[in-house]
Amino acid sequence: MKGIEEDFAVDSSGFGTGQFTRWFNAKYTKAGDADMHDWLKAHIMVGVKTHIITSVEVSDRHDHDYGFFEPLVKSTAENFKLREVSADKAYSGLSNLRLVVDNGAQPFIPFKKHATDKHWRSYKDKSGLWGRMFHFFKYHEEEFYEHYHKRSNNETVFSMIKSKFGERLRSKTRPAQINEVLLKMLCHNLCVIIQSIFELGIDPVFWQEDFSGEVTNDPKSTR
Repeated sequence: MKGIEEDFAVDSSGFGTGQFTRWFNAKYTKAGDADMHDWLKAHIMVGVKTHIITSVEVSDRHDHDYGFFEPLVKSTAENFKLREVSADKAYSGLSNLRLVVDNGAQPFIPFKKHATDKHWRSYKDKSGLWGRMFHFFKYHEEEFYEHYHKRSNNETVFSMIKSKFGERLRSKTRPAQINEVLLKMLCHNLCVIIQSIFELGIDPVFWQEDFSGEVTNDPKSTR
């Protein structure tokens, strides 16, 4: 997909477990969570054309989305050339805007309700990036949202995964639950690759390892 995808979107969604939260944890961490099913959050970055998942992070249910933007973008940038990155207001902040620009892409992240062009973070930004992006967001709304709405492809990806592979996790331990989430993502990517081979006329090259352990693209080579 490296030669196809150049616009990307970031978002998260929950995958429920068969376990319930403990009353002690609910009482002393976040009210109202007693007797509720626990869940994990999957943070993903996807290519908006094929819906391929380019990077994924798994976290506990209360972890904030903002901190997962950086590893998702950096991981994707290692394998793809970024042109646009879309995300919702949960990821709005100077460090995330700068990260996207530093990777040669244009960020499309809406500003929060009380943000201004003289936001308290902007004093740290000697380049004026915050102010420029804020003005573009405010005075070119139609153009901004035309690009921003590519973010809805994340919702499509999560819908595809949950409808095919389920939204509940059957594993009991936390490491196994994390691996189960990652396996759902892997299975989704395999489906996307197969579909793209036929729909986009891609001629795939599958890399293999020979007996010496060296990687080769020779189709006659066997493991």
